Amino acid sequence: MALKVNEIFYNIQGESSYAGRPCVFVRLTGCNLRCSYCDTRYAYEDGEKLEIAEIVSRIVSYQCNLVEVTGGEPLIQGDTPLLVRRLLEKGYEVLMETNGSQDISRVDNRCVKIVDIKCPSSGETSRNDLGNLSRLTEKDEIKFVIGDRADYEYAKKILDLMDTGPVRKTLVHFSPASGKIQPKRLAEWILEDHLNVRVHIQLHKIIWPHEQKGV
Repeated sequence: MALKVNEIFYNIQGESSYAGRPCVFVRLTGCNLRCSYCDTRYAYEDGEKLEIAEIVSRIVSYQCNLVEVTGGEPLIQGDTPLLVRRLLEKGYEVLMETNGSQDISRVDNRCVKIVDIKCPSSGETSRNDLGNLSRLTEKDEIKFVIGDRADYEYAKKILDLMDTGPVRKTLVHFSPASGKIQPKRLAEWILEDHLNVRVHIQLHKIIWPHEQKGV
């Protein structure tokens, strides 16, 4: 059982409700989307095949209990759910960030799935698997990257869909797209509409603004 891995690194978690915590990141190679604002294009192709046992061994060396499996898009590799399950069995707290185009039900529900629902400015809205809204657990989280008002209005429509069921207890993050919109503007819209969401700023880009890989 093996996965193509772009990088494994130890850093401060910069996104989701886990922001600020030390975390080991396993960035898997490959993505089925090409979002306009993607900041991990280097992970589209580059990487090395590693057995799951080797990946786990490298994670252990960092002596950190929080692990995030990310990409690229982790769920386009068939053995990703096995890696997640192996880490959970070893007692790790596991997060998985996914681009929202893949069925998240393949992943153990003990894992926190952070689902990035694509808004229009990404150029990939048509690839959203909105069936994932019914697959979320109360511990999972949703992220919208907002680049303009059209993105914001789209995200609100998705929130309306979520309001029809228990999934609305899921944490929702609105994140301003870097260089596209000022966080202040997004915050003002949220306040005006009294939305029950979190304004989310990418913490790692504040701490290490000039770094690309390993953050």
